[in-house]
Amino acid sequence: MATHVPLAPVRAGQEWLLSCTPDPEATQQAWDAQQLAAIPTGPHWRVAEARLSRSLEAIRHMGSTPHGPVLSDISHALAWWLLPPGLANELDDVAGITVHPAGWALGCPPVVNSLASRWWLELPDGTGQLTNPTLLAASFGPGGYRPEAETRA
Repeated sequence: MATHVPLAPVRAGQEWLLSCTPDPEATQQAWDAQQLAAIPTGPHWRVAEARLSRSLEAIRHMGSTPHGPVLSDISHALAWWLLPPGLANELDDVAGITVHPAGWALGCPPVVNSLASRWWLELPDGTGQLTNPTLLAASFGPGGYRPEAETRA
């Protein structure tokens, strides 16, 4: 049985991503031309880069704990986590994560389809939900993140 993502959240995610760009029209034109759009970090979100394999493991550790969008690149085996723009030094000591400075541009495909081996591993949902850096650090740490209910069991 095939699983389909409902179109409403995908469209809402696409609209949200466009709202994070300095020029939504140019971004849409790039996507229409089957090109990645360079979206600068800073005003709406920051980006933490990690190996795709570690990111998949972190997502597994998080389980159903809400987190934000994660972009992946299959060719380069990388993933980029979207984090709050006010990120300070919460991830500085976490092995395997590189936080890019504000102004760094992330080459993004649209939410509705993949481009150039990039696809949204975790879709933007249109709410602006971003990954909590403390949750991400715990998920990358030794043993990974465990929801509070698991720690009491």
